[in-house]
Amino acid sequence: MAILEIVKSPSPLLTQRCKEVEKFDEKLAKLLDDMYETMVAADGVGLAAPQIGELVRVAIVDLGEGDDVIEMINPVVTAIGGSEVDVEGCLSFPGLYGEVERPFFVRVEAQERDGSLYELEAEDYEARAILHEIDHLDGILFDSKIKRIVDPEEFNEVDEEEKAE
Repeated sequence: MAILEIVKSPSPLLTQRCKEVEKFDEKLAKLLDDMYETMVAADGVGLAAPQIGELVRVAIVDLGEGDDVIEMINPVVTAIGGSEVDVEGCLSFPGLYGEVERPFFVRVEAQERDGSLYELEAEDYEARAILHEIDHLDGILFDSKIKRIVDPEEFNEVDEEEKAE
């Protein structure tokens, strides 16, 4: 496994629609493993293949709550519901945080690393992370969805308030 360089905005790689994965082989397994190592090293919760320079429909999400890593190959959103605004960041936009409106619920069909199909339903922050990564596969970047830029100092203020309670 290897820690790879994360592609940063304004690279044109980030705005291209990715190709479907057709071969489910050792190369794909290595890509997924390297993406995981890279995401963990960068302290992220998700990573899409274009963020490491690979224009294929592969993304991972790991909220670090003891759940398994979600590996999505050729994901397709089949249902969404609700709506909420919350703060997002992105490994390709270091230091940029903003309020983004996304569905509260998502259902996705995707493939495992062995090519088998599966369906996943997620809500709240997990749904947000999944949709953020799928957007990357379509060349859609979170900065185009920001309703309000959030200063990182606001996070510190919230942390201080929570500690005081």
